[in-house]
Amino acid sequence: MVQKTDKTEEKLHVVEETLSKTEHFIENNQKLLINIGIALVAVVLGFYALRNYYIIPRENDATAQMFMAQKYFDQDSIKKALNGDGNYPGFVQIIDDYKWTKAANLAHYYAGICYLKQGKFQDAVDQLKSFSGKDELVAPMAKGAIGDAYMELGQTDKAVTEYEAAANLRDNKFTTTVFLQKAAFAYEELKNYDKALELYNQIKTKYPNSMEASEVDKYIAKLKTLQNK
Repeated sequence: MVQKTDKTEEKLHVVEETLSKTEHFIENNQKLLINIGIALVAVVLGFYALRNYYIIPRENDATAQMFMAQKYFDQDSIKKALNGDGNYPGFVQIIDDYKWTKAANLAHYYAGICYLKQGKFQDAVDQLKSFSGKDELVAPMAKGAIGDAYMELGQTDKAVTEYEAAANLRDNKFTTTVFLQKAAFAYEELKNYDKALELYNQIKTKYPNSMEASEVDKYIAKLKTLQNK
């Protein structure tokens, strides 16, 4: 019992010593700690002000300004969508005027698709690579569009990488099989028939109800013929 009591007293002494050191530190550095506290409060208030009086209004303004560009895009008026109509800005100006906003990020995607439609494939790649998305549809569509641009540029090896990335980015019935099929076509062009066949079989077995699966048997049959030559 004596030994246990001694150990308890020793622990209490250590705690007391630690508290004493802490008190001395606070006393000796009171001004520094107050300044740190003031600085932290200033940072929090500054962030609040930045968010509410600059970032959010800027985001709202960018979204409102981009409305007409999106409308022109939906109407397939690509030049106006890209460059504006004299009254409203196009995607290019949105990107320049509203850097670091969500609207500018989305404008990179739209601009990339516009350039792809115009046949400006390297510009399309540059814009689409600047887009960052995590949603179910637009993110894989952007990756797949980069693949389309690379195909047009004759860079099939890069295209197939983007197509597979697009297919694997999200597993859904809208984009996955589309880009698996495009990747298979690209592998065929590279004469990598084994890999193309693997992707066709993936479409057939994993996505039997997809539109791409309805025609996959003829592609499989063609590849098997090519493999036997």
